Amino acid sequence: MIHYKNKNQIECMRKSGKIIAKCFKEISESIVPGKTTPLDLNRIAHQIITESGAVPGFLGYRGFPAACCISVNEAVVHGIPNDRVLLDGDIVGVDVGVVLDNWNGDAAWTFPVGTVSAEVKKLLNVTKESLYQGIAKAKVGNRIGDIGSTIQKYVESHGFSVVRDLEGHGIGQSLHEAPGVPNFGKPKTGPVIKEGLTICIEPMVNIGTFQVKTLKDNWTIVTADGKYSAHFEHMIAIAKSGVDILTAE
Repeated sequence: MIHYKNKNQIECMRKSGKIIAKCFKEISESIVPGKTTPLDLNRIAHQIITESGAVPGFLGYRGFPAACCISVNEAVVHGIPNDRVLLDGDIVGVDVGVVLDNWNGDAAWTFPVGTVSAEVKKLLNVTKESLYQGIAKAKVGNRIGDIGSTIQKYVESHGFSVVRDLEGHGIGQSLHEAPGVPNFGKPKTGPVIKEGLTICIEPMVNIGTFQVKTLKDNWTIVTADGKYSAHFEHMIAIAKSGVDILTAE
């Protein structure tokens, strides 16, 4: 069942989204090659979230042990923060969840560490642009399939692949609600997009194969071929006037 939100509820979700945007700004300014670790980034986000009067949405969710999912290089999503030092040329995906007044926020961003290769820079740019291409299709009267098919077409036109085993999702008072929002598929399929729909669009894009596997920690999902992956996500609300990005700065 899809839960549509009114304007007041969407404003509550925006407050959670603004906290996430603040986390990303602080994290982006705190990454120092050869010094910063995923645990450092997790501590930054956790502090910002709690000082804002909110709760980390991921901490304890299905047993997850941290405030953020932090995924380095070939890790696609759901990485558990550790003391690995981030090195020049790495990329680090940070996925943050926030609950404020029982309303969830969720977004992800992938950051370069120092100077990355031309191929990896292209990966980041294409993945980020595919997110906005998908957001542009989230219009009243379109269908969910229009989002995923647009993302897939854009990504594959640049020689990369979209992960098939994971998808975006509806969001509200629950972190994951209907509908699922795949990053691939056929246009004019899936549920009709209506005013009040709140979803997370989150392309996960790999340099090589779209296939992934889960590590022995039962959380971290990595590319099957060990090549880099990027992840960008925004939480949005659908209005008659257009798309409202709730996790923007």
